[in-house]
Amino acid sequence: MTSVTVRVDEQTKLDATRIVEDFGFDLSSVTRAFYRQIVRENRIPLSLSYPEPNAESLQSIKDAEAIMETGGRGFKNAREMLEAALSDES
Repeated sequence: MTSVTVRVDEQTKLDATRIVEDFGFDLSSVTRAFYRQIVRENRIPLSLSYPEPNAESLQSIKDAEAIMETGGRGFKNAREMLEAALSDES
């Protein structure tokens, strides 16, 4: 046997520990299983893609694009949007 040291920020470790322990494992067991899967499949078994937005998010994106196409006001950042919303209330 040999040891492997992995450096990761504290919050990531805590979050990962919570998840693997919920399944009844510990981080060492999951790491060993990951290494075995790499060897067994002769690949790195990771999905390196961005998650797809859900239907509600896709509809919100379409709605925002439609507003912009009809001359709706755009904002450079959230602060600008909030300032505009607050000034409209006055």
